[in-house]
Amino acid sequence: MLTRLPSGPYEAPAMAEPLFTPEEQKKFDAGIAEILSHYPSDRKSAGMLPALRLLQDLKGWCPPEGMRLVAKHLEVTPERVYEVASFYVMYHLKKPGKYVIDVCTNLSCALWGAEKMLAYLEDRLGLKAGEANEKYTLRETECLASCGTAPCLQVNEEHHESLTKAKLDDVLAKLA
Repeated sequence: MLTRLPSGPYEAPAMAEPLFTPEEQKKFDAGIAEILSHYPSDRKSAGMLPALRLLQDLKGWCPPEGMRLVAKHLEVTPERVYEVASFYVMYHLKKPGKYVIDVCTNLSCALWGAEKMLAYLEDRLGLKAGEANEKYTLRETECLASCGTAPCLQVNEEHHESLTKAKLDDVLAKLA
């Protein structure tokens, strides 16, 4: 037997606390105004990616209430914002750990030992790829455009390449 979902658009529960601090609210409002100034008024939705980036830069992730606010400013549905945010791996729909580690396992990196590097990270961090705790989010990702200096990874979007086990230990030591 199928369960019927409620009709109408999905509404995520509201956050218990305000989304933004007063300072963050000022930054968000100024940032949205700047983003929208680059697009015609009938094409506000074209600012979706930078608006989501602004939200994530302020909150560390894209909470549902923030995505609803982006939708309001861009004059699109919250579902459209969620569709875009969930399509791109660069947007976090769940609160990530303090350090987001993206390990490239595409062909060039794989040929240079990326799978072993990922397994080593999983052992060291106590996480499997795709898991997170308060300190780390470990993800396997597609090409990070460093094929000539494989294997590579990013920590909070900071690129590390030509990795060896020793270099990987150095990267992790800096995060401790």
